[in-house]
Order: sequence, then structure tokens, then C-alpha cells
Amino acid sequence: MIIAIDGYEANVSRRVGIGRYAYEILRYIYKFQSANCGTNFKLSKFIFQIYLPEKPLPDMPEETEWWRYRIAKPKKFWTFIGFPFALLVDRPQADVVFSPTHYIPRFTSIPKVMAIMDTSYLAYPGMFRVKDLYKLTTWTRFAVSHVIRIITISQFSKNAIIQAYHVSQERVVVTYPGLTMTNESEFNIFTKYGISRYFILTVGTIQPRKNYQRLIEAFSLFLKRNKQKFGEIQLVIIGKKGWLYDEILHAPATYDVADRVKFLHTVPDSDLPHFYKNALCLALSSLYEGFGLPVLEAMACNCPVVVSNVSSLPEIAGPAGVYVDPKDTESIAQGLLTAVRQRNLMQGKLRIEKGLSQVKKFTWEKAAEQTLAILSDVAANI
Repeated sequence: MIIAIDGYEANVSRRVGIGRYAYEILRYIYKFQSANCGTNFKLSKFIFQIYLPEKPLPDMPEETEWWRYRIAKPKKFWTFIGFPFALLVDRPQADVVFSPTHYIPRFTSIPKVMAIMDTSYLAYPGMFRVKDLYKLTTWTRFAVSHVIRIITISQFSKNAIIQAYHVSQERVVVTYPGLTMTNESEFNIFTKYGISRYFILTVGTIQPRKNYQRLIEAFSLFLKRNKQKFGEIQLVIIGKKGWLYDEILHAPATYDVADRVKFLHTVPDSDLPHFYKNALCLALSSLYEGFGLPVLEAMACNCPVVVSNVSSLPEIAGPAGVYVDPKDTESIAQGLLTAVRQRNLMQGKLRIEKGLSQVKKFTWEKAAEQTLAILSDVAANI
């Protein structure tokens, strides 16, 4: 059985969101397959053909007889020309195509499976650039009508997809992402990044959906009301610049906390555990999250989590979360105060223990095994 996979998003140097999901799914499918057949090609039930617009990066899985890379051009028109043309001319033809993104290759009749992270572009269209919104709405709608199965990352996202696209329950399958914590390098986090010893952390691309403006305003309220006790605390925001971020970057000055908010745009994944382990809490007061991986990472590092009471976040944080209304700065400020005050008290320690238990529910191994089963089922039943 030949499984063709769109590796475009996985084969990038700085992986966030879909890129991280695509890379980890590929990596763990490879590990799962290696564990079952090793290097013996005859024992392999599957042949994986990974399509890329450029040569694979060094950290992509190594080629074997059953794991092959196919470079297809052009990169600029990947979905419309590069990927589908390669599928068309390659022989033997693939039995199923998996696209771990919102888009599928055009002009091919091979059975297809796709992944959709969330439908935030439908819930908050004003928070996307016009060209991105057009692609997400138009191309995703086309893809949904031409795939056999849709994989998504939370029950919340599954319900949203069903409601938005009127597809059956059976066509949408939840495979929860897992936790990936890279090896930690040894360094002094406070010296290397010039941050305060006491800080509240948030992690995610600088974009409106992350609700950073309200978080910064809530942080200013938190400081003003607890100035004597918490005067040295900083808010550390880790995330690359996404889109519509100018107002977010100016928000600290707007709310008179410019000296208390630190933006860090280029923190390597290997450094993140140091931030989680030293933070007073993680605050993810997003308006919308398909999953919320930083919550999982924080809980694994004994870090309390303050999260929105909407979208997938209650599903992910479970009993470990301090929940806030993301549209209410007073609620966010109170959530920060609760997490910081209770961090070393019985209530806070109990949440941390519950967080460690919650993390065990989510593994990339399980996600990869479930994904492979879906692809196998689709190919076998066409």
C-alpha cells in the first residue's frame, strides 16, 4: 500500500501550528513503522512517499526503502501544480493521499485524507489578512467536499467542522496531538534573555486571535492592584510576529507597562522548558484555540495554567486550569492573581498534580498510530 503525504509544512526550519503538527505526525509515523518492520522492506505493509518542494531538512526522517522523498516543483503553486502533477505522473500510483494541512492537491482522483486544526477563520474572520482568509475559507471548503476523512485535534474542533461544513460525524476523527519537549541546554535563563526572576509567561504567534492586548491590559490591572507584593513581576511573551500585530506591540505603552512586558520573538524550542519551569504561571487567554499546545507543555513542566473558558482549552487543561473569560480583562486579571497567589499553596500544588496527570492523555505515538489506521482504512475500502 502506497501512502502519499504532503510534507510541505513539515519541512520548514521554524515549525509552529500546522508545521509542528505535520512534522510530529510524520516523525512518529516513521517511528511507529520502524518499530514494526525495522529496516526489512519485506515486512513493511506500507510504502510512504513524502512529497516536498525542496530537499528534506536534516531533521526529517531518514530515507529507507519504505520511506521515500520526492522533490516536486514549483513551490509557488504547490497545491495546484507541483504536488498534483507529481502524483499524476508517478508510478505505481498512490493508494491514498494525506495532507496534514487545510488544503489538498487539486486535479487528482486518488482518495484523500486531510487535517484541519480549527475553524478560527470562520469564527473571527476580521482577525486574518484578506489573502489568508480567502485561502482558508475557499480552499478549505473545496478540500472538505473532496476528502474521505478529516482528521482534527480536539472534540471542540470536530464539532466546529461538522457545524461549519455539514459533514457527518463519521467523516471527522479526533487524534489528539502529543507533547514534544526537546533536550534542554544548560544556561541561565534570566541572564540570557534579560528577564526578571519573577514572570508570567505566554507563548504563541503574535496575532489578534491570541488576545494579547487584553492580556497586557489585564496584567497592568494585576500590577496596579498588587503593586507592593508583585511589583517586580514581568509578562514575557514568546512568539514570532504573525499578522496584524502592530497594536499588540504597542499595547504595553498604551497600558503603561512598557517596562514590565518583554517580547521574545526567536526563542528555540530547546529553551522553552526553562521558561515553563521558572514561570509563575502560563497565561493563554486566547479567543480561540484548536488545541493549545503550550498548555500541555506548561503542565508537563509543573507550571500552573491560566486559560480561557472557551474553545478547546477546557478540554485540554481539564481540572488543572484556572479559567477566565477571554473577553473580560477583570476576569483575566483575577485569574493571574489566583494562579500566582496559590502557586505554592495546597490549591496550586493540587492543580499542578492534576496537570501532570492530564498530560498523560496526549501522545504523538497514539496520534500517529490512529492516523495510520485511518489512512489504511480509507485505502482498503475504496
